[in-house]
Amino acid sequence: MSGPVMPKADAATMKRREEIVADMRVIVPGEGVVDAANEMRVFESDGLTAYRQLPLVVVLPETTRQVARILKYCNERNIRVVPRGSGTSLSGGALPLEDAVLLVMSRFNRILDIDLANRAVVAQPGVTNLGITHAVEQEGFYYAPDPSSQIACSIGGNVAENSGGVHCLKYGLTTNNILGVEMVLINGDIVRLGGKHLDAEGYDLLGLMTGSEGLLGVVTEVTVRVLKKPETARAMLIGFPSSEAAGQCVADIIGAGIIPGGMEMMDRPAIHAAEDFVHAGYPLDVEALLIVELDGPQAEVDHLIGRVEKIAGDNGATTSRVSHSDEERAAFWAGRKAAFPAVGRISPDYYCMDGTIPRKELPRVLAGMRELSEKYGLRVANVFHAGDGNLHPLILYDANEPGELERAEDFGADILRLCVKVGGVLTGEHGVGVEKRDLMPEMFTEDDLNQQIRVKCAFDPNHLLNPGKVFPQLHRCAELGRMHIHRGRVPFPELERF
Repeated sequence: MSGPVMPKADAATMKRREEIVADMRVIVPGEGVVDAANEMRVFESDGLTAYRQLPLVVVLPETTRQVARILKYCNERNIRVVPRGSGTSLSGGALPLEDAVLLVMSRFNRILDIDLANRAVVAQPGVTNLGITHAVEQEGFYYAPDPSSQIACSIGGNVAENSGGVHCLKYGLTTNNILGVEMVLINGDIVRLGGKHLDAEGYDLLGLMTGSEGLLGVVTEVTVRVLKKPETARAMLIGFPSSEAAGQCVADIIGAGIIPGGMEMMDRPAIHAAEDFVHAGYPLDVEALLIVELDGPQAEVDHLIGRVEKIAGDNGATTSRVSHSDEERAAFWAGRKAAFPAVGRISPDYYCMDGTIPRKELPRVLAGMRELSEKYGLRVANVFHAGDGNLHPLILYDANEPGELERAEDFGADILRLCVKVGGVLTGEHGVGVEKRDLMPEMFTEDDLNQQIRVKCAFDPNHLLNPGKVFPQLHRCAELGRMHIHRGRVPFPELERF
């Protein structure tokens, strides 16, 4: 496997493979264990398809008790475990390891409880993001976070990556819409964090788990908040002669105190690719396109549309169109949500990046990306969650051309360095995984990273859960100041301990 260096396979584990597979079949009987190489091939990568690796064995449990037994077994025998949801991760978060059990949660696919009085849905982690909305939409409710992969991505994976989507500007990321989880620790303990109540006392362990990328535990149940659909929702298509003008319009809309339900931006290559793919009615004579959705009471929406049109006009907008039906609004969004596959039609391969910047820095970063495009000789199509500064540049390349993948990766790394330089961060919603792992020192000091690893040590002292992800270098927990006990005596024995 090319790409980032992963932890060296444990020889003792590899020698015991047949024994481990047999023991997994005892824990998960039937067809829940896959060990033939040709059958495991479907699991060899996630959405970051540039990197591939067959796992030691694939296990698909159906119950929390089975998950607990698997993790306890692996912990007692020092066997690594890589949790996996639907495999849509774009950062390599679910990339298997040669000596690890790949724990696939796709059989946890049931909605367990719908409690509209408390605006809560309890779902197993393998339920798709869109499946939650489908379960409650007849009653006029929906689940707000909506990644572009929502038809396929699982709610458990959303928790692992803290996924967002086009409506996260107003309604928040996964962390703002999750109420509780049931999870299994590496030692097999089953714990619950949160619940249907809005908040809980004590440390925010639920917040810690959301976005932890499978490094702290395995989620087996998720409680999310669902919202009542707004009375009115209308979308606007606004075209601009330059990306800088569109970026300034975004800043001015937010600066005016207007918080749209969603505000997305696409540049010319992305506009043309999406229009050719879904025929959404996008204008093709503009350099940048904003999709602005306003929702709420009809009178408020009508008023805000007028204000946004004026702001857009002041920024040189050349075209503006407002949806007049839910079908037309859905068509506006269809092109944006299909942008990634649409770009796949104009390039043999593309590399989807994910960085977040302060909104005011958008013109500077766009100019920087154009310079980088010329430097590396690769085209880039830009799709943004413009309202919250989350960028998704799509770097176009051909993996069959020697050196192009490496150039695309270097191009992407420089984009992320630019994001950090202007005051942004390495990721907005895709996670770190293996893709951004070696860039973490660009954003964090060694002390920062060591403190984060201490949290990892508290949950997983032997680094068995998803090792090789997120952190560029893992230290032994003992090296990071874990308590040293000498001849049975702890330091400061007079202090109360818990």
